[in-house]
Amino acid sequence: MPDAIEWDSPPKDYGLIVPDGWFKIRLEPELRDQGIVALADQQFRGVDNAPHVKERVMRDLQKQAKAAFRRGGIELFISTLTVGDVPLASSLLVSISPPGSWPLNATVHQLAEYLETPVKHVTLVDLPVAGKAARERYREDPDPEAQMGNTLPTTTVAFHIPIPATRNVLSMTFSTPVDPLADQMVELFDVVAETLHWI
Repeated sequence: MPDAIEWDSPPKDYGLIVPDGWFKIRLEPELRDQGIVALADQQFRGVDNAPHVKERVMRDLQKQAKAAFRRGGIELFISTLTVGDVPLASSLLVSISPPGSWPLNATVHQLAEYLETPVKHVTLVDLPVAGKAARERYREDPDPEAQMGNTLPTTTVAFHIPIPATRNVLSMTFSTPVDPLADQMVELFDVVAETLHWI
């Protein structure tokens, strides 16, 4: 696969390798409900006494998916992995930033400068195939209303990669509320990000 610097025309798509147990939901309006229903059916298989919980989970996912799509979201991955009885809750949102989200024609170094705040740790990283990326990591207090009742701090790692031969930026935003395992989850997020490639 060509390195990002070798592209003289925009790639047609991107590829990403995610762990088994991460459920993909396409965010286009005509596809997202189908994915949300399939995920809810999978998660509540064999559980007949919680229809209200299942309905609430589906409503919350629909709300998140619609909001993500408005911000340029393409795909949302939800982890269904567990260790014993402990769910390894996490998500990955892949998005292409709408015009005006970033400084026009920004380099990856300018993206990193743009992202820098006192509460965000921003670095430049080399993704083996996709090229240079601005990586940010930060921790936020829980928002139970917006996070399906979560009461733990959320750790977020985001990678922002200029799409070759375009003015657009592809972002991969990983989040987990599993605070005691945040560092291990971040290691997993970094490994997934390194599989990004242009097609």
